[in-house]
Amino acid sequence: MVELNIDIKNEQQKARDEIKKQGFRVLVCAGTGCVANGSLQIIDKFRELGADVSVMTDYDKITIVPTGCHGFCEQGVLVNFPDLDLTYVKVRLKDVEEIYDALKNHKIVERLLYTDPHTGEKIHKSEDINFYAKQTRTALANCGEMNAECIDEAIAKRGYEALSNVLKQNDPNAVIEEITKSGLRGRGGGGFPTGLKWKFTAANRGGKSYVVCNGDEGDPGAFMDRSVMEGDPHKLLEGIAIAAFAIGADEAYIYVRAEYPLAIKRLKIAINQAEERGFLGDHIMGSDFNLKIHIKEGAGAFVCGEETALMASIEGERGMPRPKPPYPANKGLFGRPTLINNVETLANVPVIMLKGADWFSSMGTEKSKGTKTFALTGEVNNTGLIEIPMGTTLREIVFDIGGGIRNGKKFKAVQIGGPSGGCLTEEHLDIPMDYDNLIQAGAMIGSGGLVVMAEDTCIVEVARFFMNFTQNESCGKCVPCREGTKNMLKILKKIVGGKATMKDLDLLEEIAHTIKDGSLCGLGKTAPNPVLSTLKYFRDEYIAHIKEHKCPAGVCAAMKKVVIVEELCKGCTKCARNCPVDAISGELKKPHHIDQSKCIKCEACLKGCPFKAIVLE
Repeated sequence: MVELNIDIKNEQQKARDEIKKQGFRVLVCAGTGCVANGSLQIIDKFRELGADVSVMTDYDKITIVPTGCHGFCEQGVLVNFPDLDLTYVKVRLKDVEEIYDALKNHKIVERLLYTDPHTGEKIHKSEDINFYAKQTRTALANCGEMNAECIDEAIAKRGYEALSNVLKQNDPNAVIEEITKSGLRGRGGGGFPTGLKWKFTAANRGGKSYVVCNGDEGDPGAFMDRSVMEGDPHKLLEGIAIAAFAIGADEAYIYVRAEYPLAIKRLKIAINQAEERGFLGDHIMGSDFNLKIHIKEGAGAFVCGEETALMASIEGERGMPRPKPPYPANKGLFGRPTLINNVETLANVPVIMLKGADWFSSMGTEKSKGTKTFALTGEVNNTGLIEIPMGTTLREIVFDIGGGIRNGKKFKAVQIGGPSGGCLTEEHLDIPMDYDNLIQAGAMIGSGGLVVMAEDTCIVEVARFFMNFTQNESCGKCVPCREGTKNMLKILKKIVGGKATMKDLDLLEEIAHTIKDGSLCGLGKTAPNPVLSTLKYFRDEYIAHIKEHKCPAGVCAAMKKVVIVEELCKGCTKCARNCPVDAISGELKKPHHIDQSKCIKCEACLKGCPFKAIVLE
């Protein structure tokens, strides 16, 4: 055992005492999504009114606490009153004075309560809202519950206690054993066993080594890591410190894309605070362990999510993948042994070390332990950030947590894992969501993006969208990815444009397998996944586009036909006057006609018809 000069239990008690002095706390979401909805102005207004503490007769003081993301993005801005077990949703600046008046009179603003879409019930507590009820928060446990820019709030929630325990025990191998026993797997997409990766890197202990935190969250619609960095940065720093101690590193980098300015700001604040308090820097807590953490801002290249490209970017080179082996555990950043984990993986580490491997492994499935965060977006009623035990079914995610499909539409599919993932259909609604089951289904968890699609979504257009993204983001180093994605995109454009043949479809599939087998890095190898998985489950939609020149979802513009219903047309000539290409002809007060060879499907006639006589077929 090592004697430390910081008594973490004493620090916790002091922090909790300071929070008690804040009196009545008002937690206002200040994550990126709510900031975009005006939460900073709402916070300023609350503070302006809260200056007169007499409005709250039961408290001597009111403290407005800007927090990280609460997760329920669909309902932002969220305002929570912990002492009252009360949460308001969709709060706007104009609502603040009404909220204060209600508090003053010990009343509730009913219209700002969450309304259950199925029962119509008004719900006061966050934990009773269906969106939160089935979640189990580990990495996200403190997000939305504290001021992310105040280290005392992190300490009050047992921040740095796990690091203190680790340093006292002074046994790096015991740390690795505990992480291995927990069954934690990499949350960045690959699902590689975390303890095994730490063991491989620690085998080179003795010289210079590094820890790299991958915060380059590039998947469209993914914002899990951003929310951790914005809402609980000290948990991430503690996870990095424990990892560095375990492998014998004294230097670490957090690689964050520059499009995350709020995350970068709060990480910098957290690092400075931790260094001032002796939780980072030299002789941490009085031990012999030293750690310097740097922040590297990425330029937004999707390929830098791949670990070797990320390291090249940190080194000041162009972010391009390198062949493996050698693996980073042996030769990584600046040629030294390097441990690379993503944000969510490292955020789980302090909780595992506090509560134990057995606690963590009690959640999830046999081969996929613990919880996983997902960004739930698309055609679902409750969009937002969720964290659920591994093995939760897609049905529970979409219809219980997500509240079902918007506007009563029918569920069609889910694109999981972004451009590197795949498509799940109705037949997959009841499979347990974990690494192995999803791979068997032709998809992958990826970083955790979940885009829900309804019946009126064109699957071919979705595949084209993701291929367009991947092709734009290809670094161009290897031919299969550089040229293959370009040609796949070209064929997909032909299909949605109504100009493809069945030979094109065969070629599309052939190129996809070539890219998968021949690309240099993992991003290239997974680039064809959205196409291959949609071909597997929705081939009939591709064929309909090609053979019937018809988009079953009615989305693809090239497949649309603008027609005039003669029985409804009054011959007012407004459509002919609005048409920019003179495709409409007819006499006054007689039905008009559209020349399909001239029509550019701009829909100007449809939008301007006062009799609704023009329709899309």
